Amino acid sequence: MPEPMALPKAASGGGRINKGGAYVDRDKPAQIRYSNISAGKAVADAIRTSLGPKGMDKMIQDEKGDVTITNDGATILKKMQVLHPAAKMLVELSKAQDVEAGDGTTSVVVIAGALLDSCSRLLQKGIHPTTISESFQKAVDRAVEVLTDMSSPVQLSDRETLLNSATTSLCSKVVSQYSSLLAPMSVDAVMRVIDPATATSVDLHDINVVKKLGGTIDDCEMVEGLVLTQKVATSVTRVEKAKIGLIQFCLSPPKTDMDNQIVVSDYAQMDRVLREERAYILNLVKQVKKAGCTVLLIQKSILRDALSDLALHFLNKMKIMVVKDVEREEIEFICKTIGTKPIAHIDQFTPEMLGTAELAEEVHLDGSGKLVKITGCNSPGKTVSIVVRGSNKLVLEEAERSIHDALCVIRCLVKKRALIAGGGAPEIELALRLAEYSRTLGGMEAYCVRAYADALEIIPSTLAENAGLNPISTVTELRNRHAQGEKTAGINVRKGGISNILDELVVQPLLVSLSALTLATETVRSILKIDDVRSHINPEGEATPSLISPPDVTSAPSSAHARCSVARDAHRGRVAEDPCVSIGTIP
Repeated sequence: MPEPMALPKAASGGGRINKGGAYVDRDKPAQIRYSNISAGKAVADAIRTSLGPKGMDKMIQDEKGDVTITNDGATILKKMQVLHPAAKMLVELSKAQDVEAGDGTTSVVVIAGALLDSCSRLLQKGIHPTTISESFQKAVDRAVEVLTDMSSPVQLSDRETLLNSATTSLCSKVVSQYSSLLAPMSVDAVMRVIDPATATSVDLHDINVVKKLGGTIDDCEMVEGLVLTQKVATSVTRVEKAKIGLIQFCLSPPKTDMDNQIVVSDYAQMDRVLREERAYILNLVKQVKKAGCTVLLIQKSILRDALSDLALHFLNKMKIMVVKDVEREEIEFICKTIGTKPIAHIDQFTPEMLGTAELAEEVHLDGSGKLVKITGCNSPGKTVSIVVRGSNKLVLEEAERSIHDALCVIRCLVKKRALIAGGGAPEIELALRLAEYSRTLGGMEAYCVRAYADALEIIPSTLAENAGLNPISTVTELRNRHAQGEKTAGINVRKGGISNILDELVVQPLLVSLSALTLATETVRSILKIDDVRSHINPEGEATPSLISPPDVTSAPSSAHARCSVARDAHRGRVAEDPCVSIGTIP
């Protein structure tokens, strides 16, 4: 019987240099890298068709059967069930872009997918992963400089430019036909909550987006004040010069701390209990009235009824407008808007704790429900509410996401006050400039930077493809126009050709492109550096083998084990070329 083949010293990782000087990856790390790259590319390909104003929408059904229709990259990936760990990194990448810029969530994943494809080809040519990673970092540093030079400064007082940016963001949404209504609303909302002279960011929590089913998107409106979807509980539906109190305690009979039963033996005792209960609640309501409160907001309680029928009767007699079941999440915004403070006990219910407003009223919405509007607030905090209407739940949710993206675009301009052209113009310009930069480098770095430049052409290519144009001829013409010095030439999807994209008012914040490039490159470099995937220790305390590749060898197993493992691999049709890959104990 022949002796088993001796194990190489570097059986489980690293690589070797062949006679030609090229790096040859070990089988196991190569399998891991190609598996990760394939998973990342699959995620990018899944959402690539939704890029741009002519992109397709995705219908996603969750485990409960709820359906979502959207073309927002972050929403699609969040709703998808992704199992592969490398694919999850691209989902997190999209979330990071959503947090940083709020827009470009599809572009960042498509760029990452193209960079992973370039990595795959570079690895096949024998270039070391570390060389590729370092070269990509050089390329992105150079790309940031080029983008910054291309940008033009913008002033927050220039309302027209802000509107163009918001409209460009909305053009790729399901509700794009309503961009003439939603874009001005988004700009006005952001400018209302900041001081343009000193602001360096925008807290979007100061803009409360309220969804109300019914009507159409044309009925959306911005309200400088507070909007509540809860109904008014009393017959008083309109109060002028309102004094508003927000209570977090219950206007109902108290309960014991523990679950006790009280047995009442006769009618006299029952009558006494009812009288005490009536006196207790009447005392609470009198203290509310004594403080001068005319509008009472009551926080929702999970322990007992926040408002009893008897308390509601007394409040109605005293002409106090009552809105109950206010959610805990709304408390902070309400306090900031109307200048009130939440009151946790009746003893703290004093005039100083109340907020003021010119008008509080319940508004009817043409047969589709009611809203409570509180306007004319003399509050120190700058807040605003946006009421979003829609004929069904799907349209309503997509309109809310579209408004959020438009708000984020304006926030980007507040953070970094610079604009660049859209329509694939910056990506083609970057590809040309990085190709020129690669000629100044030597060796493998030049090759890698050139591959990075070529990968960026995926954005204009995808825009053309989704718009029904020929991607090859469109990108070629676009490249020629940029080579002649037309830095703002981009793909005009409306006219189906190449034009000066600034004349079409297609612009985007510089921060969106910078964030997309840097985050995508960081993620690709992270995936490239992974050469093994291990699972956690299972509950029995045994180490579970590698997720993707065959198990590692730390000591030479018996020849019987070796034969079993090779036989198992042969049966599955995947006998490895390197004997060390297939030798191992059977898990």
